[in-house]
Amino acid sequence: MNGSHATGSPYAPHTDDELEAMLEAVGVDSVEDLFDIPEDVRFDDEFGIDARSERETRRLVRSTLSKNDTLTELLGRGHYGYYVPSLVDHLADRAEFLTSYTQYQPEISQGFLQALFEYQSLLVELTGLEVANCSMYDAATALGEAATLAERVRSTSGHRVLVPDLLREGRRSTLENYVAGTDLEVESYPTDDANVDLAALEDAVDDDVVMVYAENPTVRGTIEEGLVEIGDVADEAGALFVLGSDPIALSLLQKPSDVGADVVVGDASVLGLGTSYGMGLGLFATREEFLRQVPGRLVGASEDATGRRAFTLTLQTREQHIRRERATSNICTNQAWVALRTAIHAASLGPSGLVDLAKRGVTRAEDLAERVDALTGVAAPVHDRRHFREFVAHVDQPATAIAEDLEDLGFAVHVVGEHEIQLCVAGVPDEALDRFVVALREVVR
Repeated sequence: MNGSHATGSPYAPHTDDELEAMLEAVGVDSVEDLFDIPEDVRFDDEFGIDARSERETRRLVRSTLSKNDTLTELLGRGHYGYYVPSLVDHLADRAEFLTSYTQYQPEISQGFLQALFEYQSLLVELTGLEVANCSMYDAATALGEAATLAERVRSTSGHRVLVPDLLREGRRSTLENYVAGTDLEVESYPTDDANVDLAALEDAVDDDVVMVYAENPTVRGTIEEGLVEIGDVADEAGALFVLGSDPIALSLLQKPSDVGADVVVGDASVLGLGTSYGMGLGLFATREEFLRQVPGRLVGASEDATGRRAFTLTLQTREQHIRRERATSNICTNQAWVALRTAIHAASLGPSGLVDLAKRGVTRAEDLAERVDALTGVAAPVHDRRHFREFVAHVDQPATAIAEDLEDLGFAVHVVGEHEIQLCVAGVPDEALDRFVVALREVVR
């Protein structure tokens, strides 16, 4: 007797006697006593949804969605919506990809495993580091994993993790959650004109620092000019230098391996996914010496019994689903399908296309900054540096009022200061930027 009738579930097979023994052990009279669900939110076996035909349902959904505001978004700060070629959908939506879970059985997963191997190879080429994976949820979790890796591999004791004072709140809070169960402490170091204040960083770094984190481009769109010096400061203290970036920026900016980066994190979903403001694909690449400390899954190339090249998940003893007591991380996700989309998008662009896309991020941002700077009551960019994809503009009027007026005219921008708004050109058509300049001229005069 499996006793599933006792709980009404075939997945909790307990006899009546077993159920009574468990309830007695925890000191309650019934299963109902284990839950404290207010009456007004309890399910009463009725959903309260009228039955509709497919046509009626589609009409209702279309009517509901039509109530949403359709805004042209000049939003960035870590979330970028580039145009995704239809090729990505057509290939990634094939049934063998959509229905595939973790590729534990390599003999039936060679195609998908090879796609993931190519994705890892793309990151290796862009970063110059030897190892990359496809298992991070997003840039924030990748940063958290980098910090715990730094604690594991650093040869001397230490507990301080240094991040720029401009770090996005969401990324910092995720990092702090990651290190909450460790001895690590997250501290900020100053920036100057949106880039790292090298003198202040040198003063902040000592033998107790395990990791120094910087971003290129920065959250305010500036291109970091002192990466080599930042790497030297970290190296002299025996700390890991972790650099935040993304695949598009990496195709044009300084290669992380050339500036002494030990780990590269970021969001790879700038390729292959539309802007989701939450869901992403965490980029994680590091040096070969840390191979056995890398969190998440790695796809490796090997040979089968007949000598043919084959692909498989490798070094799985690092993961929590194999040996929990020896796990390097609790990350055990399968970001395979999202990584596949990124790989397809990158392959469709090719090396030259990827570089061209990155160059457009520089030229279009600087062109827009020049155009808005010509408006009365606006000064752009705020920072006297080269920019990538986005920049901050000063407005004489309160920034919140400007943003609200722009929203009424169909545009969304970030408010980043009392008199500062941030503008991003990624994924915004040229004609939309033309309309934005007209709208901004109207609201600032």
